[in-house]
Amino acid sequence: MTHILHITASISGEESVSTALGNKLVEGLAARSGASVTKRDLAQNDIPYIDARIFEAMLTPKEDRTPEQQELAAISDKLIEELQAADTIVFSSPVYNFSVPATVKAWADLVARAGTTFKYTENGPVGLLKGRKAYITAASGGTPMGSDMDYMSRWLKFFLQFLGIEVVDVIAADGTRLPDAEARIEAAHRKIESIIA
Repeated sequence: MTHILHITASISGEESVSTALGNKLVEGLAARSGASVTKRDLAQNDIPYIDARIFEAMLTPKEDRTPEQQELAAISDKLIEELQAADTIVFSSPVYNFSVPATVKAWADLVARAGTTFKYTENGPVGLLKGRKAYITAASGGTPMGSDMDYMSRWLKFFLQFLGIEVVDVIAADGTRLPDAEARIEAAHRKIESIIA
């Protein structure tokens, strides 16, 4: 492990359970391996929602882009470069209304680029980000993680695997609004401790 990309998505800042779990995991992995770390906070609202102009700019080869297209595609290029530079991705996300925060979907729309992060073949799409490992540190107020109600971790895991990141482990603290929330959060921290030990 040489480089870790830590993506966070909670609007709760320092109060975020998913981010706290991710920070602990990233710090432990980096201390153990000496890896460098890049942080990307999707809750900072600097990720645009894709539109026709951005989509066209993304699909236009860099050498053929107009100056306007270069500007429109810049954030997509940057997010993809962050993924390509990392051999470990830690994605810290809460569950909002049974799924990912809207900013996570916006991020996904900007990094899923045919010919760059995946390609189409006769047998269907193939991810091009192979050889990487990902962790999802997740938190939910009441949605049981891994249940039929959980569209967050299942979708995010599927998406990362679609890009070729085949090994995706989920560390979840679900039920953070329930009476035994502290015990549930502590159990997630213990799982992280076993990973970084």
